[in-house]
Amino acid sequence: MITPPQPFVHEARPMRVRFGAALDAVLADEVRRAGLRRTLVVCSPGQVGLGDRAAAALGELSAGVFAEARVHVPAETVERAVEHAARVGADGCVAVGGGSAVGLAKAVALHRGLPIVAVPTTYAGSEMTPVWGITRDGLKTTGRDSRVLPTSVLYDPGLSVGLPMHVTMTSGLNAIAHAVEALYAPDANPVTSLLATEGIRAMTTSLTRIADRPVDRDARATALYGSWLCGACLGATTMSLHHKLCHALGGTLDLPHAETHAVLLPHALAYNQDAAPVARQTLAELLGSTDPALALWELARTLGAPRSLAELGMAEADIGPVAEQVVAHPYANPAPVTPDGVDRLLRAAWSGRVPGRGGR
Repeated sequence: MITPPQPFVHEARPMRVRFGAALDAVLADEVRRAGLRRTLVVCSPGQVGLGDRAAAALGELSAGVFAEARVHVPAETVERAVEHAARVGADGCVAVGGGSAVGLAKAVALHRGLPIVAVPTTYAGSEMTPVWGITRDGLKTTGRDSRVLPTSVLYDPGLSVGLPMHVTMTSGLNAIAHAVEALYAPDANPVTSLLATEGIRAMTTSLTRIADRPVDRDARATALYGSWLCGACLGATTMSLHHKLCHALGGTLDLPHAETHAVLLPHALAYNQDAAPVARQTLAELLGSTDPALALWELARTLGAPRSLAELGMAEADIGPVAEQVVAHPYANPAPVTPDGVDRLLRAAWSGRVPGRGGR
């Protein structure tokens, strides 16, 4: 007998997704379909070539390229981007690249209400969420606003074939972190759990294949598909301890975003998995292990991803202040968020110890 689902709420996001099409062939069509006539291409300094390519594909629909996107979206960069968008008369943004580019376009949308067409090239998944984040004076502020959700997302797997292996693996683990937290989120539902389960399956399978064959186009396409699903379930649920820790570490210490997620993923799961038995069982079946946190820790080793916050540049003396910041702001989490528990988690993640050996 099939057990009927319990009552739940699921809000579908008003977004168009075009998967598998080439940027050069369809970007202008997507921009026109969104009703835009003068779009500013936003990218990071390292993606200027791709930004110029997008502007060329847009032709008369382009208002130029703003190539100053940075990780954690500094407030100063946002101010420059908002001023530039006003100066060139942009009526929308085309975000090309990873989470930094999408994050900056979201900040512009938040301040000026400009619609976004996103062309993600990594597996960050930010393009699927109404979540924005801006860092000012070492503190990262986040929020949710429907204005920052892209109107259209173009997934071109060909753009990710040349993605460096380090970025591939860390942004892929970042995507898995979204889905893991979605499985035990306070507002999880059958739809988000399906997205999370399929997203984790697609991402873990593809990352293992890419590790052996970096230019495997089918594996790259599957990874991009997985990132879409992981980002979608994150956008529909509430973030818990893992993401709060990453925001604190990124905003306070400017640690690299995807790498921080990759390191913290198994430790945050070890903290929560006993308090989330349904999510733990789902993950155990997906990962083939009775200890999903340990399985993800071993996966990171196999993929060559960093496994300690120390190697990302965090000093041991930073553990206490970050723990205090996280505990000071209450939020939903399966296991109680305690000062001692968060301190233990951060110390294990800082040193690269096996996750969960020491409890909360």
